[in-house]
Amino acid sequence: MALDEATAQFLKQLGEAGSSPLHEMTPAAARTMYTQLHSLSGQGPPMARAEDVTIASEDGASFPARVLTPTTAPRGVVVYYHGGGWTVGGIDDVDAVGRQLAERTNCTVVLVGYRLAPEHRFPAAPSDAYAALCWAGAALPGQPIVVAGDSAGGNLSTVVARRARDDGGPAIDLQVLIYPATDCDLDRASYHDPANQLLLDRHAMVWFWDHYVPDPAQRADPDASPLRAVDLSGLPPAVLVLPEHDVLSEEGEAYAERLRQAGVPVRLQRADGQMHAFFPLVGVLPGSAAALARVAESIDAALRVRSARGHV
Repeated sequence: MALDEATAQFLKQLGEAGSSPLHEMTPAAARTMYTQLHSLSGQGPPMARAEDVTIASEDGASFPARVLTPTTAPRGVVVYYHGGGWTVGGIDDVDAVGRQLAERTNCTVVLVGYRLAPEHRFPAAPSDAYAALCWAGAALPGQPIVVAGDSAGGNLSTVVARRARDDGGPAIDLQVLIYPATDCDLDRASYHDPANQLLLDRHAMVWFWDHYVPDPAQRADPDASPLRAVDLSGLPPAVLVLPEHDVLSEEGEAYAERLRQAGVPVRLQRADGQMHAFFPLVGVLPGSAAALARVAESIDAALRVRSARGHV
């Protein structure tokens, strides 16, 4: 299936604007471009409370987070990690989609502003991601927890889910992995498919990895490439959202299959006609709204299962 009409028109407008390819930009320029792109989503719905906090990481550094509480009686917590190749992006860029998710699920959404490469290379991002999960578990006790993220944020969601299992961290009821980066192999067929060279292409992924984990040997670490983890058993149920046109599509499929083989319940949501990076573009791409609705339904179903078991 070809790209849907809205996405094709969106990419045409970006092309007419004449911006440079991401891999030719400096990190500072790429961050400005990323913010401008996501500002098109506008403002999300009002919250009962929106609070910016600072969280301490494991190495003594700190990073920002935003706590979006939709009502006076939220039913759970979604810890959300933004995309951007571990190099660009921040909590402001996903504020609109975070608010939408909070409103649709009646869950408090914690947007995590983990430290970015190349100023803070691997393993700063996964360390911050896990610190944010632990903070949420302590600051918002007694509520079911969902970890979620898109692209690099999906990668971090897998990492914190596995670490929570291994280190006795906060219990996670669901992991929502939206076109996650799961492996450092950039020569899968999906990376070379001409139909996938869109907003994110192979050149951009090379650029991201070079900034995030410049040592090729270190990229095989499961905290960088979760697909290479030896044991994926005992992890929370997973929802994977995979767009049709994405250089990461094969590693997403492979990770879903590894989870299934390990006995983890997996629900795969395919987004026909969509491209990588579509999810946070609420108000811009209709496909984003449709995927957001499906994700919200999956979170609602997970919370209802937990409630039926008498945990809430």
